Amino acid sequence: MNETPTRREIIEQFIPNSPHAAQLGIRVVSLGTDEAVVELPFKPELATIGEVVHGGAISALIDTAAMADAWATDEVPESVAGSTVSLSVNFASAASGHDLRAEARVAKRGGRLSFCEVSVTDSEGSVVAHGIATYRFG
Repeated sequence: MNETPTRREIIEQFIPNSPHAAQLGIRVVSLGTDEAVVELPFKPELATIGEVVHGGAISALIDTAAMADAWATDEVPESVAGSTVSLSVNFASAASGHDLRAEARVAKRGGRLSFCEVSVTDSEGSVVAHGIATYRFG
């Protein structure tokens, strides 16, 4: 039995215990190899005006989904250090009063870098945003 946790096991514990993710309400729905699904339930505190979800909250959802996606492997890491080194977000439509779902997948995995693509949809299935992120281990 392996005593050292895998990357997937680490991220499964990290996100629920992250103060930032908890503040926003972000939760992991599923983690598969090189893929992750993360949700952001709507709450009035996330709105920029009326019920329109702030772009910063959507960007944080994309960043969290990409991080979860990058860590979604059964590899045992050399260290638990890592960070987003690049994040690009394109907004397609307003998210007004809806829970949001981010589906992330690794487009390419290198030695220390993972290149991830994330699509965000609302509870009706409409595309809200698309992001690409580069995540670095170590």
